[in-house]
Amino acid sequence: MVQPATQSRYFYATGKRKCAIAKVRLYPSEGGAGPILVNNKPMEEYFNWLPWQSIITQPFRVTETVTKFRVEAVVLGGGVHAQAEAIRHGISKALVVSEQAFKPGLRKQGLLTRDSRIKESKKYGLKRARRAPQYTKR
Repeated sequence: MVQPATQSRYFYATGKRKCAIAKVRLYPSEGGAGPILVNNKPMEEYFNWLPWQSIITQPFRVTETVTKFRVEAVVLGGGVHAQAEAIRHGISKALVVSEQAFKPGLRKQGLLTRDSRIKESKKYGLKRARRAPQYTKR
């Protein structure tokens, strides 16, 4: 397990997607790309599927800052995919806090907009939000 370093200067943002909430800290990294820690675990261990890892690192590829930051994220709630997208949203917002010039590129890719779609609530008399019980003629 990798222990998080306690540095004083970082850029903070909160990302959300569905029911997942990610609190993201970006630490400037002097000696190349630092690890991306999610709940004190390396990203490759927490998100072991490559598309989830690609979702998380997308803001760095858009802004061409892959080797400039070390990430510590605490994520809770939601499913694995929603957690990955919440971290992506948090990283994007923290990058804008660190450098305002990143905002147009991230905005163009749609990474700063919070995806507000959530699960519709169940209605009484129905099985799910809109699924009615099966009709029987006889």
